Amino acid sequence: MSRIVIRRWLAGLLAAAVAAVALTAVEPAPQAAHAAACTGTSGVTVVVDFAALGGGVQVACALGDPATGLAALQGAGFTVTGTSRWGLAFVCRINGKPTAATEPCVNTPPVTAYWSYWHAPSGGAWSYSTSGATSYNPAPGSVEGWSFGAGAPPSIAAP
Repeated sequence: MSRIVIRRWLAGLLAAAVAAVALTAVEPAPQAAHAAACTGTSGVTVVVDFAALGGGVQVACALGDPATGLAALQGAGFTVTGTSRWGLAFVCRINGKPTAATEPCVNTPPVTAYWSYWHAPSGGAWSYSTSGATSYNPAPGSVEGWSFGAGAPPSIAAP
């Protein structure tokens, strides 16, 4: 299957999940986060690559055992905005990027400009997520990655 077909299939799957669970479009980030990679299995390390948006790469730790990839992202101190149509089942902005002027976050953004979601073992290779961030359960000691653009992995190795 091509990546576009897989993405469309995932978008349909996400639509079904949203229909089953009402999600809020913006949630405040939990406060228990560290601005560095987690140590051992103390939590889930989160890498967010803002390079395509003119920023750098941020690494933070979501302490404990977050139940979902979305909970890990928020637990690491990042603010998240979903789309009007899908809520937080589709991450549209992280820390306000891209801006509302660039992406209104009504529907899913185009395949050339979206937050792709990745997983890796600590120090291992990135692997594109086949699950949405609201349904994936990252293990303590693992690394979650987010990269804006056309689906490339984060530009740094998984810490």
